[in-house]
Amino acid sequence: MTDPSGYSPSFKRPAEILRLRRSRARSVGGLLFPSSGPDSPENPGQSRSSPGELRPFSPGPRLLGRNSPARKRRNPFASLENAHSPNKKQLVLKDDGEPFFLVKNPDRTGENASGDSSSEDREVFSSRRDSSGSEPDRTPDGQERLLLQDLLNVEEEAAERPLLKSPQAIAPASIAPPTCREYPADWSLKTRLLFTSPLSLSWTEQPKAQEEAVGLSNSCRAQFSVLPQSLQDPQSSSETRCAFQQNLVYWQHPSLPWLSLFPRINAERSFSGKGAPWAHDAALQQSLMREWSASLSSLYSLLKSRRCPYFYVCSYQFTVLFRAAGLAGSDSITAVVSPTTLGLREAMKAEGIEFSLPLVNVRKKHSDLQDGQNKEPNEACWKKLEAEGGGRDDEDDSFQWLKDMGVQDKIKKPDGITIKLQKDAHSLSVDHRPESVVCVEGSHTFTLINFLINCKSVVASTGSQAGLPPTLLAPTVFRGATLHTLKSRSVNVKNQVKSGFQNLSSLEIAGPVLPSSLHAIIGLLRSTQKGNFSASLYTHAPTAVMNVNAFERKDTPVDLSDIGLPPTSVEQLKQPPGLGPSGLTHISMNDYSYSWRS
Repeated sequence: MTDPSGYSPSFKRPAEILRLRRSRARSVGGLLFPSSGPDSPENPGQSRSSPGELRPFSPGPRLLGRNSPARKRRNPFASLENAHSPNKKQLVLKDDGEPFFLVKNPDRTGENASGDSSSEDREVFSSRRDSSGSEPDRTPDGQERLLLQDLLNVEEEAAERPLLKSPQAIAPASIAPPTCREYPADWSLKTRLLFTSPLSLSWTEQPKAQEEAVGLSNSCRAQFSVLPQSLQDPQSSSETRCAFQQNLVYWQHPSLPWLSLFPRINAERSFSGKGAPWAHDAALQQSLMREWSASLSSLYSLLKSRRCPYFYVCSYQFTVLFRAAGLAGSDSITAVVSPTTLGLREAMKAEGIEFSLPLVNVRKKHSDLQDGQNKEPNEACWKKLEAEGGGRDDEDDSFQWLKDMGVQDKIKKPDGITIKLQKDAHSLSVDHRPESVVCVEGSHTFTLINFLINCKSVVASTGSQAGLPPTLLAPTVFRGATLHTLKSRSVNVKNQVKSGFQNLSSLEIAGPVLPSSLHAIIGLLRSTQKGNFSASLYTHAPTAVMNVNAFERKDTPVDLSDIGLPPTSVEQLKQPPGLGPSGLTHISMNDYSYSWRS
C-alpha cells in the first residue's frame, strides 16, 4: 500500500500502534504472571490480556509481580522500529525468577505465537560474546539471552560518553561579548542624570564639611586623585566622597540666586513672575553687558592658552560651544552654533565670519546621489546669467513676454522682497532645526567672539528674559564666574523583574551637566559600584547636534597638560565626535564593559 504524501514510513499508524500495545501487554503480562490465566484457580475468569497489577500505558508505580522484585515499567514503544535502541528487547523471567532481557533482531518482520525467533535472530545472537570470550547464556529454544547486569553495564558505558551539543547551543555560550572600556565623547549638555545600581549609592549623600571643602579646593586647583579600579567600602572612604563633590562643580556667569539661568531656550515660563529689575533700567542692562563681555573675553583668553578646555554660551535663541585646540580631533580652536536662523547667518557673513553648514551639505550630497544629477553646473549657469543681467533678478526681461501680449498691467508683479524670499526658501526651511548647525574654525572664532559681544540680538529685547545676557558655563574658573554645584539625591527603589522585585539604589543629578563632569562621575561610579550600573541621560535638545564631526582631523600633537581636566577625560575629549547629530541617552556598564544608546 502506497504511503500518503508527507507520511513517514518509520512511523506506525494509530491502528497498528494500538495492536502492538495490546500484543505487548499480553506478552509482558503473561511473563510476569504465569499463573494468572483463565484456568488459574487464583484468578478464575481473568484473561491474560488484563493482568491485575499491570498498567503498561499510563503513569503510575513500578510493576510488581508476585514472584519478582519491583521493576520500572517498560516503555510500550520499545519494540517499534523507530525506538532509540538498535536491538529489540523483551523482559523474560527465568525458571529461578531472575529477570533478563531477550534481544531480537530489529530487521525481523514476523514472530510466531510461542515467541520463537527466526534464523536471523540466531545469527545476530551468535555474534555476541561476553568479555571473557565465552558464549553467553541461551534458553533451551536456542535463543541467546543477555542478563540484566550486562545491559546495565552497557547503559553505564553510554552514560559515561560525553554529550555533543548542537551548534545553536554552543555558539551563544562560547562567543564572549566584546569588551568596551570607554564610551564616545558626548559634547551635548545634560539637564538630568539618573543612575541605578544593585550596590548602595548612599555614600553620595550628606558629605562632611571637611570632605566638601577638600572637593571644592581640589576643583579650583585642578588637582585630581587616582582611585583604584574597585573599592570595597566607598561609604567609609573619605577620598571617594571628596572626589564626588569635586565632580559636581561647574562655573557660571551671570549668577542670580532667584533665577535658574539654564536652560535659556524655550524657558520663558521659568522666568515669568520672577523679579527682573533690569528689564526697564537701561543703565543696569549696560552694567550687566559690560561684566558679561569681560567674562566672555576672559574665557576665550583661557581657551586660547589651553587653560580652559571648552565653554558654552547659552542665549535665549541659540547655544555656542567653543573648544580648545587639540580637542575633538582638531589642532585649532573650533566653535559650533545651534540652532541658527537665516538672519543670524547673514549677520555673521556680514562680519566676515566664514562658517560651514555640515548637515545641509550632507543632505545636498545625498539628494544629488538619489537624483543622479549634479547641481553644481546648474548653479554655475545661474550665477553666469545673473552676472550677465539675464537671471531671475532681471524683472524687465522676466516680464517682457507679458508686455508683448499687452496684459502687463492686469498682472501684479512680485516685488524684490518676494523674489528674494523665493530664492532663500531653501535656507529658511532649516531655520531652528538641527540642520541649521554652524561650524567655525581657526581665527574666525575670535571674530565670532567680537560678534557675540557687539550683536544686540544675543539679548532679548522683550519678554521675560529681556535685558538678561546669555549664560556662560565652563568647567574651570574664569573672571566674574560663580562656583555652582550640581544637585544630587540618592534613594532606594524596587525594580520589577520576572521573579518578583529587585532592590536597587538610585542617584539623581540635576543641573547643567558638562561633558567632563559626566565622564568624571561615570568613572567614579565605575570604581565604587564594581563595574555594574546603568544611567539614563536627559539631553538639552538644542545641543544634541553639537556631536557632529564637521572638522578635518589633524594629528598634530598639542600639549594639554594644563587644560584643567583629569587625564582620562582629556583622552576621551581628544577623539573626534562619533555620535553624529544626536546625544547619548543611556549608558550601561556590566562587568566593567560599557554599552550605550543615542
